[in-house]
Amino acid sequence: MRPWDERPRDEEEEDFGPSRSEQRRNALDILKLAGQLVELPPSRIPKLNLPEDIIDEIARTRKVTAHIARKRQLAYLAKMMRRHGDEAFADARAALGEDRDRQRQEAAHMHRLEAKREKLLEGGDAALGELFDQHPELDRQHLRSLVRQARAEREANKPLHAFREIYKILKELEASED
Repeated sequence: MRPWDERPRDEEEEDFGPSRSEQRRNALDILKLAGQLVELPPSRIPKLNLPEDIIDEIARTRKVTAHIARKRQLAYLAKMMRRHGDEAFADARAALGEDRDRQRQEAAHMHRLEAKREKLLEGGDAALGELFDQHPELDRQHLRSLVRQARAEREANKPLHAFREIYKILKELEASED
């Protein structure tokens, strides 16, 4: 047996801390968070319970406009944030996470309305009849003329005024259902 193979097996292994890859991932996460904080409107920053020096540094970073200088300033901000630890930024992470969830929900809602509008434009009288059955209070004549106008605008490559108007009507209908 070789000498380096001889080591006690019953003792616990030494903890060397996070690997270099893990340290890099953590640093990049903090850098991403720093970028998100800088992009937030200034009125939202005080609500996030951030350390005072970080708030000041965010304000300084916003003032820098040159690309490389801004990148360097963001890296400095991230370095300052790493000194504070993760617990200092828990509120900020939670607020940014809620924003992403809300944005996803709003995007899904918008896509549903756009799909309904497309169904009206492509489906013809059957789709209109289905909508009128669900919402008898609708002005049938006005909506039918909007659908015709939207089709004509699309074919003629004109501004899509009727197209947008249909979207507004569908949005109002969905809001009244809630």
